[in-house]
Amino acid sequence: MRKLKIKNNEVAFYAMGGLGEIGKNMYCVQFQDEIIIIDCGVLFPEDELLGVDYVIQNYDYLVENKDKIKGIFITHGHEDHIGGLPFFLQKVNAPIYAGPFAMSLIRGKLEEKHLLKSAELHEINEFDTVHFKKLWVSFFRTTHSIPDTLGVAVHTPQGTIVQTGDFKFDLTPVGHLPGPNFQQMAKLGEEGVLLLTSDSTNAERPEFTKSERWVDIHIRRIFERIKGRIIFASFASNVYRLREASDAALKQGRKIAVFGRSMENAITAGQELGYLHIPEDALIDQNDINSYPPEKVMIMCTGSQGEPMAALSRIANGTHRQIAIQPGDTVVFSSNPIPGNTTSVNALINKLEEDGAEVIHGYVNNIHTSGHGGQVDEELMLRLMKPKFFAPVHGEYRMQKIHTKLAELTGVPADHSFVLANGDVLALTKDTCRVADHIETASDVYIDGRDAGDTVGNPEIRERRMLSEEGVVTAIAVVDLKDYQIVAGPDIVSRGFVYMHESQELIKAANHEVFWAILNTFKNHQHVDRRAINRTIVSRLQKLLFEWTGRRPVIIPMVTILNADEEGQGSDLQHEVHRSTRRTGTHPKHKVKNDATKQHEGDRSRPRPHRRNRPTAKKNEQPVAAEK
Repeated sequence: MRKLKIKNNEVAFYAMGGLGEIGKNMYCVQFQDEIIIIDCGVLFPEDELLGVDYVIQNYDYLVENKDKIKGIFITHGHEDHIGGLPFFLQKVNAPIYAGPFAMSLIRGKLEEKHLLKSAELHEINEFDTVHFKKLWVSFFRTTHSIPDTLGVAVHTPQGTIVQTGDFKFDLTPVGHLPGPNFQQMAKLGEEGVLLLTSDSTNAERPEFTKSERWVDIHIRRIFERIKGRIIFASFASNVYRLREASDAALKQGRKIAVFGRSMENAITAGQELGYLHIPEDALIDQNDINSYPPEKVMIMCTGSQGEPMAALSRIANGTHRQIAIQPGDTVVFSSNPIPGNTTSVNALINKLEEDGAEVIHGYVNNIHTSGHGGQVDEELMLRLMKPKFFAPVHGEYRMQKIHTKLAELTGVPADHSFVLANGDVLALTKDTCRVADHIETASDVYIDGRDAGDTVGNPEIRERRMLSEEGVVTAIAVVDLKDYQIVAGPDIVSRGFVYMHESQELIKAANHEVFWAILNTFKNHQHVDRRAINRTIVSRLQKLLFEWTGRRPVIIPMVTILNADEEGQGSDLQHEVHRSTRRTGTHPKHKVKNDATKQHEGDRSRPRPHRRNRPTAKKNEQPVAAEK
């Protein structure tokens, strides 16, 4: 079992995710044999991670030390803070502590993965405390773009370690909901904060983030001037925004239809917990939309980030079963693209405009504000907490670096701030703080499927990238190992590599190369089996294709073996024939159209056109199979 390289009296803080990135948040406080985990999120993959659904943390260290884990404390219900729970609970069944709205979302996730019955769930509020033998945990209310957001304070024998969660100081929340609890934060600061770990997302923005009420005012103004149907797209978890839109629509006498599973779940949870107030008769069935005049309908849907399978994308592409864009429709994007989604969001907006809809989006229309505090918010948090040591989290490296400068301006000495990476272990006492260790297993895990076991590694990602960039070439042949006959083939099939109808010379040369690769295997190997034939085909075909095109496609040999023994090799008679062949330098006859057995593998008659005349691969053309 891996142990941290810290002294027995030191408290450790480390992150399994969330440092140098926005997402995958998972922070740990450890003292001796007790570990407190704060959040367990996912990171949504960038475009180059082909086929990957989620990026999660490597949990190996925590799995090895699972007996020390006392609980997972959730700051709020966004995916980058709770999305990893189903995967983690498949390996470690630790108790979960969360506020009401986050707990509602967590229950839905665990039920979907059939983990709800075995999970230990504890609903908490800002005034609760949770005590263990050596550590205890308290909370303080913050504001964010989702209800029930909490900061977490872990009280240790050496001092208090505070994790703010995602926050901004919204002094006028919508719906008369409670604002940030300054008194609790100031009390923690007065009692003494050993280490503050704080949200760095908007550290580059020299401002105080605008209140959600500012957006509420502008949504009402925009809705008042829209005469046709409204299609409202936002983050499903931003219940405040859903409330603003629904209240504005109800004031105009509109009926509301909800599309998208996550949107439906958020509406249900918001209604049950009192964050939304939509009368039952105001919610209409999806199939009844066309029964009402356009000016009496608002559609609330997912897809504000351009997700291909979300409701809004299917509406724009004309593949949605119930909705199609009509003249007079207005689509309201009440969100900004998260990093990596800008291209897909812009493409979606263009498509909606082409279909005849008016699109309202972005800060320019005052219909979105961030849920993360700018520099003024971050400085205020530092002033309230007055930490002895500081470690910025939840942000890319440059954001963390700027955040340490803000800490210095508020009185934290420069050498008391630490820009950490995932896996770095900070060891603390009442008066000291140092980077003492690094957990090597704190690396990304790629989920391609539904469960923690459905993972792919870097080699698979590289192969997928190679397939997307270079294409694939398949070499097909049937070989009889009883008497060394090529019964059928070889044939070459290209997918995404070259357009075969315009590359017949290359295909002919590749067929020739595979033919000689198989004969070469017969001649030079004492035991002939499928693996030996495949290795030779790949080696020779890679060299040929690179010489002709300068590209390295993925090569897949598909060799069917006839009359092989149990190990996939030829029979004893075959081995004797093989040895005889090696002595005499001759080969048995092969069932091929030309007298290839008389040619040497290095025969100059093999097609080798001058480089100028070699076919050029057409990357964007749709390849077709070779015609016989």
